[in-house]
Amino acid sequence: MKIPLKNISTQPFNFVPYLFLFPALLLLLITVFIPAIQAFSLSFTQYNYDITQPPEWVGLDNFQRLLQDSVFWLTLTNTILYLIGVVPLLVILPLLLAILVNNKLKGISWFRLAFYVPVVISMVVAGIAWKALYSSNGLFNQILQQFGLNEGIPWLTSPELAIWSVMLVTIWKGLGYYMVIYLAGLQAIPAELYEAAAIDGSDGWRKHWDITIPLMRPYLLLVAVISSIAATKVFEEVYIMTQGGPLNRSKTIVYYVYERAFEDLDINYACTIGLILFLIILFLSFINLKISKNPTL
Repeated sequence: MKIPLKNISTQPFNFVPYLFLFPALLLLLITVFIPAIQAFSLSFTQYNYDITQPPEWVGLDNFQRLLQDSVFWLTLTNTILYLIGVVPLLVILPLLLAILVNNKLKGISWFRLAFYVPVVISMVVAGIAWKALYSSNGLFNQILQQFGLNEGIPWLTSPELAIWSVMLVTIWKGLGYYMVIYLAGLQAIPAELYEAAAIDGSDGWRKHWDITIPLMRPYLLLVAVISSIAATKVFEEVYIMTQGGPLNRSKTIVYYVYERAFEDLDINYACTIGLILFLIILFLSFINLKISKNPTL
């Protein structure tokens, strides 16, 4: 017995959607993909500063040089320290702020706006302002002088304090951004759950431990990954406030790439460092992708 085949209507291929996508794809190709491929190839070559000659293939020499570069390992340590110092606070503090501003009180919108204002301020403006606050005669040291500490604190000139002072600016700048993410998650939690918890005796801050934190777990993981990626790419704060000093103690990987590429004109070595940074960010992005697909991980 023969089974009749269904008539399948064939339509011509529609190129119109791809024509709309073509300008954006072309722009990505020119500005992202081609430079990325060139940077990858430059990691295995050495430019001889002669525009008439192609770069010399050196294989893994740049990577061997990287292993022996004490400044690179110091910048990598500073970047890891940045992750450890910034990410936990940017996961916890914005959640506390979001819980506070999620209450239905008169004028609460103004508090939300006040916490979000640092996000829209340019990092250049914020860095200059905080640098003035950190100066020897700045507001912070003037307050300390009122309490008897006449010498003040060398916030940006001390090798032990410089990177922590820069971290504070990053945290201040990111609080409002992650607060909004948490606020969206909090407003999606049904109020009936809190009412039921209150009947069972879970009230006050206990209800947040029993209900809010478990239901906000996907948002907590998402903020942790996003803030980790941002911390590995920090540049503006360091450039404006310390320029990597003193003694390279506040220099991060991204700033080191900028320094080798645009100040020392060592393009090939800068591409090698950038490749390592790319692998780190790729790993964090992979975690972000996993969390986005399965928030219950």
